[in-house]
Amino acid sequence: MTGQQTHYFYALELPGETKEMLKGTIHRLQGEFPFKTWVHPQDLHITLAFLGDAPEAKIQAANELIDAALNKTTTFKMEIDQLGIFGRKDSPRIFWAGLEKSNELNAVRNAVFTACEASGFTLETRPFSPHITIARKWVGEEAFKADLLEAMNPFKEELIFHAERVVLYKTHLGKSPKYEPITLFPLASRT
Repeated sequence: MTGQQTHYFYALELPGETKEMLKGTIHRLQGEFPFKTWVHPQDLHITLAFLGDAPEAKIQAANELIDAALNKTTTFKMEIDQLGIFGRKDSPRIFWAGLEKSNELNAVRNAVFTACEASGFTLETRPFSPHITIARKWVGEEAFKADLLEAMNPFKEELIFHAERVVLYKTHLGKSPKYEPITLFPLASRT
């Protein structure tokens, strides 16, 4: 049996103060929603491209292309405004905080995705659905009730933050927090 594989992914980093605010929100939600695992606040992010197990040379190539592609991209505003789920409606696999549509985020994601494909990565082809995973695996005794997503939405007054950098993360399974930032791609400051 071999050791667990290391996975890599590119993500939009959430600023520290945003993670801190979400930590309090998540703590309140834990009392209402029985999910098996809750994401460590330091691990909160918006995935742009999941690479899986990746050879160093391919990562290096992708890093160079991403660095060039994001060269002129400036920081931009994001708004967290909703809760949502992926998976079965009565027993969701993923519980997430959702974001208001953002052309800037889509442009950054496209730049990262294209750079990864050009470097030889085969990526998921599902449509981009930006979200921040906050918990996994419903373990409630009763079926999940979707109307609670709106009723319990802590983001009725949206949480606003500025996207400032893209990060290449490495996964350490069995650790908490489990995502280690490897390479940072700062976005240009607005002048």
